[in-house]
Amino acid sequence: MRGEGTPMRLMSSDSALPAEILTVKEMADADRFAIRSGTPGIVLMENAGRAVADAVDARCPSGTVAVLAGPGNNGGDGFVAARHLARRGRDVRLALFGAREALTGDAATAAARWAGEIHPFDRALIDGAATVVDAVFGAGLSRPLPAGVTSVFDAARARELPCIAVDLPSGVDGDTGSASAGALPARATVTFHRLKPAHVLFPGRALAGEIVLADIGIPKTAATGTALLNGPGLWREQLRQPDWRSHKYQRGHVVVVGGPPQRAGAARLAAHAALRAGAGLVTLAVPSDALVPYIGDPKALMVAP
Repeated sequence: MRGEGTPMRLMSSDSALPAEILTVKEMADADRFAIRSGTPGIVLMENAGRAVADAVDARCPSGTVAVLAGPGNNGGDGFVAARHLARRGRDVRLALFGAREALTGDAATAAARWAGEIHPFDRALIDGAATVVDAVFGAGLSRPLPAGVTSVFDAARARELPCIAVDLPSGVDGDTGSASAGALPARATVTFHRLKPAHVLFPGRALAGEIVLADIGIPKTAATGTALLNGPGLWREQLRQPDWRSHKYQRGHVVVVGGPPQRAGAARLAAHAALRAGAGLVTLAVPSDALVPYIGDPKALMVAP
């Protein structure tokens, strides 16, 4: 199935990808903060659904789109995405897992704005479809996927249909990245405001495919996370930029202790990293019988037994 095992690629609607990672609870707090600050929840949902529709058009620009909507806000995002895709001339089939009458809040509003048919949630929806939108369950699902859902997912998997997931592939735990049996791998996953742990932790990371981070109007100060996505932006400013007149002894002397000849790789990598980080002098301290493989290193390293 497309998406499974795909290296994570991140895209952001911001000029720079935010480093902050929010848990499921922290993201819910951010949603509530935005609503208390004056942005109606349905506006956030409209923005989210539009971002999903954009992702579908960009990656799967032709053919019938099967939108699988669930009973919560994830499903509401699916209704919005379906409406925007239909307005753009796409052939859209939408199925709801559960009763329409059971929808509440913004999800009910989004469903009321959908003028198309709501199909039964079964494998027949997949027949003739070219793309699947997984908007069934969100990141907070803590139980196994229902059989009625996995049956439809199995049909999509058997046909190798590309899938665009909303927030996370259904069945992936947003905080741990663990996945329920039967989760459908995505070609791309559209998430909102900030990444969640599951976007960078396996197996969720592999199931999510390409990750598109969309700005839906939540203030950047809405919530403070306790985790960060590692990257050069976090530590580049902490690296000292040496003065061109400085001597190597003014830029620090790093000693890396290495092991036997058959374990030389890690120490050599660490020594190279120290040089790249700006150390003026790097010495590899190694056992006497391991001098030869270390001395053969072409970098500007000193080796001492």
